[in-house]
Amino acid sequence: MNHRYISKNNPLVLASISPRRKAILTQIGIPFEPVGSMADETVCTEMRVADLACQMATRKAESVQSTYKNRWILGADTLVALDKQLFGKPKDAHECHTMLFHLSGRTHRVITGFCVIDPGGKKVHLEAIMTKVKVKELSEFEIEGYVKTGEPFGKAGAYAIQGIGSFMIERINGSYTNVVGLPVCEAVRALIKCGALKGFPLIE
Repeated sequence: MNHRYISKNNPLVLASISPRRKAILTQIGIPFEPVGSMADETVCTEMRVADLACQMATRKAESVQSTYKNRWILGADTLVALDKQLFGKPKDAHECHTMLFHLSGRTHRVITGFCVIDPGGKKVHLEAIMTKVKVKELSEFEIEGYVKTGEPFGKAGAYAIQGIGSFMIERINGSYTNVVGLPVCEAVRALIKCGALKGFPLIE
């Protein structure tokens, strides 16, 4: 196998320690090495959400580039937007409650930007994928109960679609894995197109 391809001996560098992204890559069988990003996560709310997600994904990938030379690197960032308002990760129970209150009964957008850097250090792919998510009407009891589970903490938009939070999702339009944290179909397609993967599924 070409040593430049991602393999067990040459794993993809994932510029993230997100449990969701690690679970996705493990599930689909792509060998990877998770690395905590040192990127500046200060956001400019004047930017388009897709551009912002791509900017953050690029920052994450580039932040580990000097340490992991001659490797394929993937950076990703997921944002939740309701109208023109951005929902990041809630800082406390009050923020969890506020976010869920605003999402209740509404359709919001989940945007994941992802960036691929090749072993030569060149940014070879940058893309943002959007999924629309409809949340059911939530009662005060449901919001308070869900916050008490602790699951909303550390999640953009204060919910996990793959966890307990699935109870509130009425429907989605678009990629499910995009809402979890990485759009698998688009990411695999990009890795093949860039030459990081010879094909998929991986067979060694």
